[in-house]
Parts: sequence; C-alpha cells; structure tokens
Amino acid sequence: MQIQIPAWYSARTKPKHEHIAAANLRKNMKLEVFSPRLRLEKLTKRGLVRMTEPLFPCYIFVRCVIEEHFNEIQHTSGVNRLVHFGGRIPVVPDLIIEELQQCFEADETLTVEGHLSPGDEVTVASGAFAGLSAYVLKSLPAKKRVQILLDILGRPTLVEVEQDAVIPSRNNLADLAPILAVADHRRNLTA
Repeated sequence: MQIQIPAWYSARTKPKHEHIAAANLRKNMKLEVFSPRLRLEKLTKRGLVRMTEPLFPCYIFVRCVIEEHFNEIQHTSGVNRLVHFGGRIPVVPDLIIEELQQCFEADETLTVEGHLSPGDEVTVASGAFAGLSAYVLKSLPAKKRVQILLDILGRPTLVEVEQDAVIPSRNNLADLAPILAVADHRRNLTA
C-alpha cells in the first residue's frame, strides 16, 4: 500500500472568482487553500478607490492528496480546473508556498502603498490639466503633493499638484512587484 502525502497544487479559477473558489474548498472540502491578495489604492477617473486584487489573477493554491480530491476540486464552484500539462498535474514546491506565506502573514492580504518617484510617468486625472501625461520631478509627501513636468504648448512646465490628482501610468501588478520585494526586504531587516 502506497502512502500518499499532501502537496500543493495550482487551480485555475473562473475570472474574479478566486475568493469564491477558495471559500468553497475550505468550507466544503476542509482543504488548505492559499490565495494571496493585495490591498491597494488606485486612482481612477472616479477618484481614489481602495481595492483588493489577487496576486495571481485566476489562480489559487490547494494542498491535498490529489488522487483523493481531483474530481471534487474540478467540480467546486468557482474552480475552472486544476493546472495540468498534458496528463500531468505539477506539484508546487512547499518552499515556494512557504516564502509567499511569509510575505503575506496570516490573512493572505498585503497592503501596498503607492509610491511616486522622480521619473515616474503619470496622467493628470483632475483639474485644468486632466488627461495630460507628465513626469514626476519630486514627491512632497508632507504636503501630499507632487511636482510634475507637463508639456504645455510645446514647452516643459513645472506644476505642483495634489498626489491624488495623478494616476501612475505603471498601475499594474507586474510594475508593483519591485515595491513588494522592497517591502518584504524591509520587513526582514526589522525582524
């Protein structure tokens, strides 16, 4: 008789159903699930919006003995299918999940603060210059303002605006990855 050891597997979820799939696997099947999420503020044309997004959109990690739970996982509400290559379902190494869990602590959510740095490209979201692209020259955190360089009538012009009046052009998860690494590095230095 072969002893089967639980391992981590990746499941593809339906779009925007990561939390539903994770909750169903935990509640109905009593499986360990890891679904890392980021809590961040994004400036949209409606204003500053607080949102939570998955670190890996449409994917969650499930720990189980795959031979015992394959069909149940595949048919769980919110799950599209287990990640597979041909007929093989790859195991996600425990070390990778452990490292991710250390970054996210107990609640699986990491708060990411937006940082504007000199040289960042932004779009002005409100005011007289709404819709124009600009570059950040200086961040003034005490005043919650930034100095930006706008191209007005063919001439570079220095303008100081509120931080929440600009939208970073780098507003996706891939661009936030260096910020996440720095946050984790700082946490390790203080520990």
